[in-house]
Amino acid sequence: MKYILSFTLTVLMLLLAGVPGAAQTGGPFDPLKDDIGDKLPPLRILIDSALANDPGMKYSNLQVTVNKGTLHSAKAQWTQNFGVQANYGYGTFDYLYNSTAGGTAPPTYTLQQSLSQYGVGAYLRIPFYDIVNRRNEVKTAKAEVSQALSLVESRQKEIREQVIRQYNDVVVKQRLLRIKSRYLETSKINLQMAEKGFMNGTVTVDDYSQVSEIESRTESDFENTRMEFLTSYMILEEITGLKFNLYNETNRQ
Repeated sequence: MKYILSFTLTVLMLLLAGVPGAAQTGGPFDPLKDDIGDKLPPLRILIDSALANDPGMKYSNLQVTVNKGTLHSAKAQWTQNFGVQANYGYGTFDYLYNSTAGGTAPPTYTLQQSLSQYGVGAYLRIPFYDIVNRRNEVKTAKAEVSQALSLVESRQKEIREQVIRQYNDVVVKQRLLRIKSRYLETSKINLQMAEKGFMNGTVTVDDYSQVSEIESRTESDFENTRMEFLTSYMILEEITGLKFNLYNETNRQ
């Protein structure tokens, strides 16, 4: 329940922050100029959303509920040894009467009567096995609840660390992309100058080939960095269950 509440608060915070149906803040995002850290939601919101979105967390919370139910049943098991019984019957009964008054042979006669009979009573039975084993069952059930809660805390820690690492990975890769973009621009300018020099005869074939090769490697490196950034960005969306509405703009660059 608390994780559902946390996710609700996360969505509310996003809406209050001006996020139209997702997590983007501010205007259009240019990955070659802007800082993606200014466009993504705060880290605490990403963590809360990831906690609410993670199937493992949902399973762990359900396991806690199941184990608490087992503990409750173990504690209440003694009540099965205590109860109330009631019975009811209706029928025609024959009664036999005799008398020994006056020292004579007793006269005998019978009487039929229709009656309703009922009875109510309580019982308490305590099997020796229940006395010995009940404490162990309750102790085991408590241990299972503690174990399930520990798994929840462990999973929470894993998710927080995962989101922090992925968030920082997105930020770093986008900054590297900006650096590679500037380097690529410089390489293209150098190639254009080398081409003019080669056409004018002031640049040799070897020098032109070297500048062209540098430009090609720089462009290839830029594309690899770009795809690494997009992959990291999409993984963060997948982990948090949020759409930042930056991907389409990024993908067109």
